[in-house]
Amino acid sequence: MLVCFIRLQYIRRHSRFIKLERNVEEPLVSIIILNYNAGKLLEECIDSIFQSNYKKYEIILVDNKSNDNSHIVCKQKFQSINLIENKENLGYCEGNNVGIRASKGEFVIILNPDTIVDPDWINELFLGYQKFGDGIYQPKFLTIDDKSIIQSTGNMIQIFGFGYSRSKGEKDQNQFNKIEIVDYASGTCLFTSKKILDDLDLLDSFLFAYHDDLDLCWRARMQGIHSYYVPNSIVFHPSEGFSFKWSNFKFFLLERNRLYCIFTHYSRKTILKFLPSLIIVDIAVSFFYFKNGLLSEKIRATLNILKNFKKINSRYIEIQKKRRVDDKKIILDFKNEVILPKGTNLKNKVPFNPILRFLSKLCRLLI
Repeated sequence: MLVCFIRLQYIRRHSRFIKLERNVEEPLVSIIILNYNAGKLLEECIDSIFQSNYKKYEIILVDNKSNDNSHIVCKQKFQSINLIENKENLGYCEGNNVGIRASKGEFVIILNPDTIVDPDWINELFLGYQKFGDGIYQPKFLTIDDKSIIQSTGNMIQIFGFGYSRSKGEKDQNQFNKIEIVDYASGTCLFTSKKILDDLDLLDSFLFAYHDDLDLCWRARMQGIHSYYVPNSIVFHPSEGFSFKWSNFKFFLLERNRLYCIFTHYSRKTILKFLPSLIIVDIAVSFFYFKNGLLSEKIRATLNILKNFKKINSRYIEIQKKRRVDDKKIILDFKNEVILPKGTNLKNKVPFNPILRFLSKLCRLLI
């Protein structure tokens, strides 16, 4: 039934003259928007959703105890949305989990409140699903104020746990114009089935925010589920998200969560083989943080990992029990270096990528 529906949408979009049954039922899509003081951006996001050509959806607005009343304003304007008000700021992960648990759809979209969606965004995501089946999907992200500039054409994982957006800051010249497998789908807009999210035990609330999408898709890959980029599904996003931006707290979360993913996702055997390289990378990261006045955040991140060692070990056991794909196969897709977006104002006096490339190639030989 779903396949018939998707074909019908494709035919309508591309003017193919084929007769299909008309009594095709559309699957319900639950669109989850997590809000924390998004202001006018939230209203603009929801307004764009209502312009979607795909019509069978529910909007679940989860508010993480905002104090700007943006969620109240939106509920008054868009009365059909389901508003859930958390009593405290649960972070990105658990905040979205609240929405996922309340969702009724067969499919779920996690969407940031500072985005604007193209009318065909959902239809195109379904076309990707029709082609590849179970997986985690993301659209192409373009910059809101300059729609010719790419925000993401899929996200990549470096072998030591760093994540980055492919082609961020580049001019969009359709250089990535086919549906393809990527290392992980961006949490800015993430489409999958509710069953997959349930099987993966949702987002990991320990992470709070950042690398949550990397973590989710890495765990999915361990179970044989790929992530995909769908170029004809378009979502517009600011050059830098409104939440945290380049704050000290963001750098703390990025580093702590990177280490958390390494120690919960790689097998103990892999960690032992990688250990000398991981130590060298850790020293290089410390220098990088030091040059940017963030050494205290690096120290905090490391201490937090040590403090939560028992929790991390327990999580490791849970994840490894569900593993179906070994590390050797997974890291074939991982990258050797990190590509920072154009215009990033970060100081780097450490030959970071040459170090990463050398150690990554060495680790690939060891595993």
